[in-house]
Amino acid sequence: MSDRKQINFTIVPEDGGNEPRTYANFCAVNHTPFDFTLTFCEVMPLSEKEIRDAEAEHVVRAPIRARLVLPVQFVPTLIAALQENMRIFSESHQPPLPVPSGKGPIH
Repeated sequence: MSDRKQINFTIVPEDGGNEPRTYANFCAVNHTPFDFTLTFCEVMPLSEKEIRDAEAEHVVRAPIRARLVLPVQFVPTLIAALQENMRIFSESHQPPLPVPSGKGPIH
């Protein structure tokens, strides 16, 4: 017989208020059999020279802002959380429905 008992809990990030925020507008994803690596970069508008170089090399280099390594088991939960937050975001930021023109009752 086991003396272990199950405890259900929610993990909440501790809000210290002084942690730096890092902006990224690009994410490269790679994986191994054991983990996923998310590399976040900041891509800035390109200069004329950088555009010419990109056309020749087909490469644009962007500074890495953060690299996160996640265990494979964590990825489905992350995807579900992102999908749920995207759904909530989309519903709360939809443009208002147009008001029907013409006379008569609105149902």
